Amino acid sequence: ENRPIPEPGPSEVLLRMHSVGICGSDVHYWQHGRIGDFVVKDPMVLGHEASGTVIKVGSEVTHLKPGDRVAIEPGVPREMDEFCKTGRYNLSPTIFFCATPPDDGNLCRYYKHSASYCYKLPDNVTFEEGALIEPLSVGIHACKRAGVTLGSKVFVSGSGPIGLVNVLVAKMMGAAAVVITDLSASRLQKAKEVGADFTIQVKNETPQEVASKVESLLGCMPEITVECTGVQACIQAGIYATHSGGTLVLVGLGPEMVTVPIVNAAVREVDIRGIFRYCNTWPVAIALLASKRINVKPLVTHRFPLEKALEAFETTKRGEGVKVMLKCDPTDHSP
Repeated sequence: ENRPIPEPGPSEVLLRMHSVGICGSDVHYWQHGRIGDFVVKDPMVLGHEASGTVIKVGSEVTHLKPGDRVAIEPGVPREMDEFCKTGRYNLSPTIFFCATPPDDGNLCRYYKHSASYCYKLPDNVTFEEGALIEPLSVGIHACKRAGVTLGSKVFVSGSGPIGLVNVLVAKMMGAAAVVITDLSASRLQKAKEVGADFTIQVKNETPQEVASKVESLLGCMPEITVECTGVQACIQAGIYATHSGGTLVLVGLGPEMVTVPIVNAAVREVDIRGIFRYCNTWPVAIALLASKRINVKPLVTHRFPLEKALEAFETTKRGEGVKVMLKCDPTDHSP
């Protein structure tokens, strides 16, 4: 709250932040101080799902001006390396990423960011929708990596925010049927609302039993599975469920080492693909939101002012609702 307002560099913009969503990774850093090799060693500002208003532009910035409403892509490559040259800048080892140690996030009143990674929002796209582009991007990137296309049968494992955006995007990309699993009945109900065709509430079934239920609901084994939990049993179910020759995309991150039926996947030529965040998704997401082809508004279930950030984080930690949104600008009441 008491930090000085930063001055943008030549290729940066200064933003008055508006909406910032809370992600599971934010809560994890808050609770545990690390995710894998990323360790919080100094105080760090959280937040990477964000939108705001440009209030100052650097001397080299030409595509934005004060007053523009923008969505912020949190990952900015620091150098033009081989990954940037091939269009996969998300894999750049030196990337700056909001709220990944030691880089500060944007859950604050004022924030400066590379202008190239701020995208102007059309008038019919709200700040909240702008902030939701970050999780939506995970769904776009995952479904692209999975090869979802017209008529695909898709199994989504896990009905948290990332599972839900994968349902939205898979249906948008032409999936004929999507089945989703979760432990929580209320989350599965939300999945129905956003377009899932079938839901399975997992209780104590074995991975093979879950796979069998998926097949019976779809009428066939899905060509594509998108695993959004990182839980060992769910990854196992994903391998068993996926049609021979199909693709399993691993989105959720769990323990570093997991035991999986790798021979089953190998002999059936099930391709296992990873994803790391996203790249080149903000323009796509903005086009989908502006054309009303995708509706992310139902994902936001709780809203808090910045002063009640702790309460917002506690709500997320308890797993209440779906997406918790913080409002950083007390003077602006637009959504």
